[in-house]
Amino acid sequence: MKPIYILNGPNLNLLGQRQPEIYGRETLDDVAQACAALADELGLTIRFHQSNHEGQLVDWIQEARLEGAAIVINPGAYSHTSVAILDALNAFDGPVIEVHISNIHKREAFRQHSYVSLRADGVIAGCGTLGYQLGLRRLAQVLAPAR
Repeated sequence: MKPIYILNGPNLNLLGQRQPEIYGRETLDDVAQACAALADELGLTIRFHQSNHEGQLVDWIQEARLEGAAIVINPGAYSHTSVAILDALNAFDGPVIEVHISNIHKREAFRQHSYVSLRADGVIAGCGTLGYQLGLRRLAQVLAPAR
C-alpha cells in the first residue's frame, strides 16, 4: 500500500517549546513516534515531514499525488493564508485529513478560517496531538476497501 503523508507546517518543529499552554509539551518527534507505532498497528506506512516553507509543503503534496494514499496535514499558520497549499491539495485525488492541535474556532478571528478545510475530507481540531492518531484511524477506515 502507498504511504500516508503526514505533513506539518511552520513552527511545528517547536512543538513542546512554543506556547505549551496552547500546544502541549509533546515534541514533534513524540508525535512522529506515536504515529509510526499506530501505523504499524493498523498495517499502514507513513512519511512524516515538517517544513517552515510553504513551497516545500506544496512539493510534498505534489509528491503524494504519485506516491501517497492519503494526507494528514497540520498546515499551521498556512491554514489561514495559503491558497497554494489548497491548490496543491485540490490536485491530490486521495483523502485528506486536516489536523489542528488547538481548537482554532476558539482562538483569534483570523485563525477561524482555513483554506485547507475547503479540500479536507475531515477536520480534527482541539484534540491536542491525539488528533494525528485520530486522523490515521479515520484514514485506515477510509482506505480499508482499497487495501
